[in-house]
Amino acid sequence: MGITKIRGLFVVGLTAVLLAGCASTEPDEGPGMDPGTEAPAPAMEPETRPEPTPEPVKPTVNRGKIVVPLGSSTETLTGVFYFDFDQAIVKRAGHSELSKHAQVLSGDRMLRARIEGHADERGTREYNLALGERRANAVRAYLAAQGASRSQVEVISYGEEKPVNSGHSESAWAQNRRVENVYR
Repeated sequence: MGITKIRGLFVVGLTAVLLAGCASTEPDEGPGMDPGTEAPAPAMEPETRPEPTPEPVKPTVNRGKIVVPLGSSTETLTGVFYFDFDQAIVKRAGHSELSKHAQVLSGDRMLRARIEGHADERGTREYNLALGERRANAVRAYLAAQGASRSQVEVISYGEEKPVNSGHSESAWAQNRRVENVYR
């Protein structure tokens, strides 16, 4: 016999064995069962699908401020950071909230923020515009160091042009030496 004939007989024999094993659709009769009685259906476990995890609630923007969900409540991040006289160094008191802003920005790359730098009325208009810009850039650099994309943050300086307190005292000036994060 040739090899081709032997292969053919082998394939036919293997097919016959497989078909014979799969041909029986009758349920097995166990001991004590009457012929013709159906075997009880195997117990089916209810189909369990994993519960879909709910989408995390994203922070929202309300009047330029970020509202962060915290379980059943929310927290509105003020986004105002104060500076010492003639300084553009972010104070430690603002680091915690700035880190929250960075986390929100890095979590949603579609979110955009405008960082507005301000100064008090002392100094020339040009100097105060430059100081406000340095302050805004300091906040932007902090956000970027914490994971926010620099492309999400726009910097603008208003210098002394938009005071929140028009008084002429140290407490009024301290309120005007600030950076504000405004979201859109």
